[in-house]
Amino acid sequence: MAWVAGIMSLILWFVDIPVKYFLTVPLLEDKIDWIPIVHGYQYPFYIITVMELSYRLKWDVIKIVKFILAGTLPVASFLAEKKVRAIYNSSK
Repeated sequence: MAWVAGIMSLILWFVDIPVKYFLTVPLLEDKIDWIPIVHGYQYPFYIITVMELSYRLKWDVIKIVKFILAGTLPVASFLAEKKVRAIYNSSK
């Protein structure tokens, strides 16, 4: 799920926002209207996944918040997922 959140954040930050606020091409803006909608629906699923994983691994609240916030930055979710995967695999 972190990969989906990261990819959608990258698309939102580097496609949607620049087109809407810097290029201002109405035809192109109409074609990318779906990006914030998909990102908005996907992010709660990311949070649910984090909560479920945190329950399994018995994380404290600070670690949960850090991982949830990692989903808001484009590259941070990839790094957080890699770190958590290593922790999860070592705990098996």
